[in-house]
Amino acid sequence: MKEAKPAAGTAIRPRPGTRADPIFGYRPYWAHRLTPAPVLPMTRAEMDDLGWDSCDIIIVTGDAYVDHPSFGMAIVGRFLEAQGFRVGIIAQPDWRSTDAFEALGPPNLFFGVTGGNMDSMVNRYTSDRKIRRDDAYTPHGAGGKRPDRSVIVYSQRLREAYASVAIVIGGIEASLRRIAHYDYWSEKVRRSVLLDAKADLLLYGNAERALAEVAHRVAAGETIDGITDIRGTAFIRNRSPDDWIEIDSTHLDTPGSLNPPEDPYAMDGMDKGASESQGNVSTAESNADVQVVRFVRDVKAVDRGRSVIRLPDYESVSKDPILYAHASRILHLESNPGNARALVQRHGDRDLWLNPPPVPLTTPEMDALYELPFTRLPHPAYQDARIPAYEMIRFSIAIQRGCFGGCTFCSITEHEGRIIQSRSEPSILREIETIRDEVPGFTGVISDLGGPTANMYRLHCKSPKIESACRRPSCVYPGICPNLNTDHSPLISLYRRARALPGIKKVLIASGVRYDLAIESPEYVKELAAHHTGGYLKIAPEALAEGPLSKMMKPGMDTYYRFKALFDRYSREAGKEQYLIPYFIAAHPGTTDEDMLQLALWLKENGFRADQVQAFLPSPMSTAAAMYHSGVNPLRKVTRHSERVHIPRGLKVRRLHKAFLRYHDANNWPLLREALRRMGRADLIGNGKRHLVPSFQPAGTGDAREGSRRKGAYRPARTQHARQEAEDFKPKRSARVRKKRR
Repeated sequence: MKEAKPAAGTAIRPRPGTRADPIFGYRPYWAHRLTPAPVLPMTRAEMDDLGWDSCDIIIVTGDAYVDHPSFGMAIVGRFLEAQGFRVGIIAQPDWRSTDAFEALGPPNLFFGVTGGNMDSMVNRYTSDRKIRRDDAYTPHGAGGKRPDRSVIVYSQRLREAYASVAIVIGGIEASLRRIAHYDYWSEKVRRSVLLDAKADLLLYGNAERALAEVAHRVAAGETIDGITDIRGTAFIRNRSPDDWIEIDSTHLDTPGSLNPPEDPYAMDGMDKGASESQGNVSTAESNADVQVVRFVRDVKAVDRGRSVIRLPDYESVSKDPILYAHASRILHLESNPGNARALVQRHGDRDLWLNPPPVPLTTPEMDALYELPFTRLPHPAYQDARIPAYEMIRFSIAIQRGCFGGCTFCSITEHEGRIIQSRSEPSILREIETIRDEVPGFTGVISDLGGPTANMYRLHCKSPKIESACRRPSCVYPGICPNLNTDHSPLISLYRRARALPGIKKVLIASGVRYDLAIESPEYVKELAAHHTGGYLKIAPEALAEGPLSKMMKPGMDTYYRFKALFDRYSREAGKEQYLIPYFIAAHPGTTDEDMLQLALWLKENGFRADQVQAFLPSPMSTAAAMYHSGVNPLRKVTRHSERVHIPRGLKVRRLHKAFLRYHDANNWPLLREALRRMGRADLIGNGKRHLVPSFQPAGTGDAREGSRRKGAYRPARTQHARQEAEDFKPKRSARVRKKRR
């Protein structure tokens, strides 16, 4: 590969490695004299007011433009502006024609395309594939303002409008669809979004480091298709370079007839079983057309900077769920920036190449990024329109990125990585003061200090050497790693200093508390209960039974009880009546009907009545999605004889599992009664306290046939106890209905 000469002021670039140049270390582009803008322009008139004849980079996004660091287009736009580029925004364009995409004219360097803060399919559809009526990232919460698979549609419209302008895609939608991935909505394995979007380059993860280098190199005259050496990028090439060594992924983790290793996360390289099983049909078929540049068996001896792991091709993983689970496992094992190799996957006659993950940002870089000149307000074009997502986060502050929890159903680790990137305490305090002094409507309450989790701030591996070599997907499952620093003292100090600032009445913690970490620091739980909980604290045990918990990589309920005991104790000592609100997931892989029944009984016994429930949604590229699609457990070495995972499939089963979580809803009683009889638990149908659901059905609820109260239907006994039970289960009528009936 030919190396281009760096432009004046840009840093000399190493090949993808663990070294990284400072993201603010580039010489600003010439247009820095014209920036910063009061707000990034969305119209030609705004560009004229700024004295711009054109934009250098234009960001197309599926969200409304809010100039707040919690919105992706804002943090990327302001970051590029700080590099000296003129950045325009096209927010939620009408995709039915190219008109909206031509509003700002062509950019001088490239278009950046993102679906927004959420995957567009997750944003538009429920877990039962029903279209949502609203969209929290749209003015007035209106639905229908973005297309399905927004990254693909936006990129195609840009190609129609400007065939020769480069397109770079990124954000969570592109990041989670960077390789062949199972798509829940079409129920098939789809190609990498890079091919379907016909884009030039894909940036995955938090992409500031890669984005800065791409922008400066294109500005210096390099062509986008020649940029192939930046970490955190994916691109298309015809074949591997001659000086690279290919490693067949099936020699690392053979999907043949091997026994699972004792350590389910071990990745010790080539083993004897792997070398002896190359006659396996699936392995031979999946690699029959692969030209290996140079094949080696001693994987550990290979130069990581010059080696690439070849995954089974798209055609193979789309037909064979076992190979798909294998590819998913390899992808997750090769996710540590300290030791990950590049990956390559054949799509038809071309290779999709993924460079290793980006190097995490340092604390000074995080500080500088989050202290860019955000207005922290929606673009003035929206006037007084209410944007629900903004209303929720406008007084919140991000203190860190990343998550080492590794929950299989969650996409945070796949996108942000498992190495925690924290801001400094002074930087966070300065942002609180900015909110206090400049944001309209501030009442003295900071709604959240957190990130992907509430309490991973400044937690890290005790040994950089161990951290760079580790391949475990979680630092806290099945137990907390002894190499993990769990000291919550920096976070406690931050909380205390934040609430002591003049004009700050309350600092709440709304991000999810990782309670298995919190119990390692009782002082943190005390601080949380005494000062930072507004009556209720939401936490997420997710499941009760070991079956689903082991597939989620979540701790058992003993840990929950230990946290609850601490939280209740410190709440009493603070003189506060406070409660934990546990969240659970329905229909997750590994969950049986019996598991959900036991969970419903636990909820009833503990007096919980959930208003809303979360049903499992196989998000692209997650480990749980690989379980859902393949029916095997990719947390262990994937073989043809891998552990089979029970998968709750079909709308009826999903409805039943959600109904167990909402056992108190009369509309669910017919379904629950039917299930309880089938499960041999009809003893739980009745009108006593020991029963889960009553045997009667209130009029106007549930199935119309059962709700009709037709002649001969069962009626509860007229005892005082039965009347009280019936009253408890009866849905409350509104005052307007009662008045009308009188």
